[in-house]
Amino acid sequence: LTAMYQSDEIKNSDTLYREKLRPQFHFGARRGWNNDPNGLVLYEGEYHLFFQHNPYGWNWGNMHWGHAVSRDLVHWQELPEALYPDEHGTMFSGSAVVDWNNTAGFQTGQEKVLVCIFTAAGKPFTQGIAYSNDRGRTWTKYESNPVLSHIAAENRDPKVIWYAPQEKWVMALYLDKSDYALFSSKDLKKWEKMSDMAIPGTSECPEFFEIAVD
Repeated sequence: LTAMYQSDEIKNSDTLYREKLRPQFHFGARRGWNNDPNGLVLYEGEYHLFFQHNPYGWNWGNMHWGHAVSRDLVHWQELPEALYPDEHGTMFSGSAVVDWNNTAGFQTGQEKVLVCIFTAAGKPFTQGIAYSNDRGRTWTKYESNPVLSHIAAENRDPKVIWYAPQEKWVMALYLDKSDYALFSSKDLKKWEKMSDMAIPGTSECPEFFEIAVD
């Protein structure tokens, strides 16, 4: 990931994105602190990168979801913050999907809906969703969040995929220590637990995807 496009307002700055300690190859936000990439998703030729972001300081905390887009995975345009802290907590890591079949019923126009699934790091930690009908330029949080209530400790980092053979969404969620769980949903709003598992020596931020079995 390389330095992103400059905005119209500040593109003429002689030093923008050329600061002494700014990476020139890896993506970097205009300001603030960032880490964990979230919700890497492709829609109609545009790659979306969300990331943990404190836009108002250089230290960890005050977590938002930053957002950038690219058509070649090299040049990036940073967009406004996608998710802000709310009454449920700050916005911890998660994932994003394209709801091609409008399973959640959020679609209002011709564009397919992008849905972010995130952890609200409040007291307690819960899982919520937000959606966009305009290619990720604006976001609306689901009015009935959380979609998955607190289960254990600081349960977090939902990774969601579409499992086509059974026409359902599957979520992998970190629970505590080395414990994880899998959940399923038909509409991204109501989730049922399928199984628990322990993966010794690991913690948080699960990945979950299909592989071919010979």
